[in-house]
Amino acid sequence: MLSVLDIFRIGIGPSSSHTVGPMRIGAMFLRALAKRGKLGRTQRVAVELQGSLALTGVGHGTVDASVLGLAGFEPEETCPDEAAATLAAIRESGRLKLGGRREIAFDIAADIDLAGHIIPALHPNGMKLAAYDADGECLISRTYYSTGGGFVASEAQLKRKPKDDRVATGTSVPHDFASAADLLAACEATGKSIADIVLANEDAMRPREETLAGIDLIAQAMDRCIDRGLRQRGILPGGLKVARRAPDLWDKLSGNPQSNEREQLFDWLNCYAMAVNEENAAGGRVVTAPTNGAAGIIPAVIRFYCQTSDEQPCTQSRRTFLLTAGAIGLLYKQRASISGAEMGCQGEVGVACSMAAGGLAALWSGSPMQVACAAEIGMEHNLGLTCDPVGGLVQVPCIERNAIGAVKAVNAARLALHRTGTDSCVSLDQVIETMRQTGLDMSSKYKETSQGGLAVNVIEC
Repeated sequence: MLSVLDIFRIGIGPSSSHTVGPMRIGAMFLRALAKRGKLGRTQRVAVELQGSLALTGVGHGTVDASVLGLAGFEPEETCPDEAAATLAAIRESGRLKLGGRREIAFDIAADIDLAGHIIPALHPNGMKLAAYDADGECLISRTYYSTGGGFVASEAQLKRKPKDDRVATGTSVPHDFASAADLLAACEATGKSIADIVLANEDAMRPREETLAGIDLIAQAMDRCIDRGLRQRGILPGGLKVARRAPDLWDKLSGNPQSNEREQLFDWLNCYAMAVNEENAAGGRVVTAPTNGAAGIIPAVIRFYCQTSDEQPCTQSRRTFLLTAGAIGLLYKQRASISGAEMGCQGEVGVACSMAAGGLAALWSGSPMQVACAAEIGMEHNLGLTCDPVGGLVQVPCIERNAIGAVKAVNAARLALHRTGTDSCVSLDQVIETMRQTGLDMSSKYKETSQGGLAVNVIEC
């Protein structure tokens, strides 16, 4: 069973599927080369970006990420400044060190093919890599897929059919759940909260102190991303001339923190969410939550609600929030998808809104049923949300969309807590399945290809 630490992972912007995923794929390919003893013979590597990876690859940083992955960079450890310096050196010299070891000639324009006309059947984010020796003989060729949220898979893995309708479990856990119904049944049988159920499962994967340390590290990374986003000013890269707005809004709010204006709640959430996604758009360090394109929603809600009276982070509150939200994210990952290229933005902002709503309901002492209800409401009103980034950049409408998603998550939690009993007509499992079906039916031009919607009607900002 997947871990919540798989759902929340530290990486760099602007996209988990188009930046983080290709970096990981580069590393997987190098491991395959080394395992077969062919790294030392490699003289050339060719990369073919397929489908959505090609169509929005330039704006999403996919080309650069592919190069960095081959150069040995890992998303969790990458310093954006160091990455930029490495890319500049490769472009100037025409040389690349595979995994930081084997130096080869590498021409980014010639050796990376943007094959947007190829839409793979297994997943729209396809990436084919091939290594050649000095005589031009192909040493190894592999196709991988970036499946959303930084998750990657080989062609063989995606073709492998599960033995039944449950997700294959690598580690035996005490509460194996493949649906919200399973999860709620486990809570009912044990009297435990969703966070406690997840934590018990995590205990089967590693010592509890390591899990809690990992959760705390994720929360701290979210905080640091907000803090940096509140300080940085200027125009975001990419050519749309989108200005950072979070710092100015922060100055206004912090200058009048005790305002009685009821709507100021929106401003605080907007400010924190935009700070994160402006950092993401600039290629900064963010937490996939569950994706980079939706990375601002959960940190914004946590920042506003998981604080003590003296405005210091409350460690236990943040753990409860992230464990609960992580459980909901696992359901979407297992039963549908968190890839914008498969589901549209309902699979990114919609899922993040659902996760944040459930986490907040748990923080407000909601029952497991009310938590599931909050998550359901959060998704129900994001169904059909398209992914149509202008210019292929994770900026318009993505940054504001995170702000709206954060506000919507809070309202979803409030609505759920006003419910008593089982008066909901729609279950969380039903809304997840509806999202999956809607994503499959959605036209590909509205699924992270920049071929429809705002992407074609708004040419320049």
